[in-house]
Amino acid sequence: MNQAREQAGESRPAFRGEKLGLPESGPGSAAPLRKRLLAFVVDLVLAALITAAFTAPAYPGDWSLLTWLVITVVPVSFFGATPGMALTKILVARVDAPKMVGPLRAALRGLLTVFIIPAVIWNFDGRSWHDRISGTIVLRR
Repeated sequence: MNQAREQAGESRPAFRGEKLGLPESGPGSAAPLRKRLLAFVVDLVLAALITAAFTAPAYPGDWSLLTWLVITVVPVSFFGATPGMALTKILVARVDAPKMVGPLRAALRGLLTVFIIPAVIWNFDGRSWHDRISGTIVLRR
């Protein structure tokens, strides 16, 4: 398969984000999977704790998902990072312009993440389906 790719004039990038003009490492480079996963888990736990504070002693149920959407969409819209992302020093950025992600892209990313499959399938640049569809990428700070 690599030979077919080389014959077609395509070569595998040397590092994640190279095709997008990102640096190989340091600030502005594509965030590694372990940091993204840790940020996601931190956000899930935070959402569960916040929801439990309002629903106790009953089990929070699906309300945690709504809380997770709020703590994901609002901060990413205006600051580029969820609380978990801020902790792990990564952020969401637009691929097409150096502007804020904005509410529409952040909401699209959040809703697609709810469906899990788009969020766990990555290309070589480290962008999952929800990033590619929303025109975003997760970078190191």
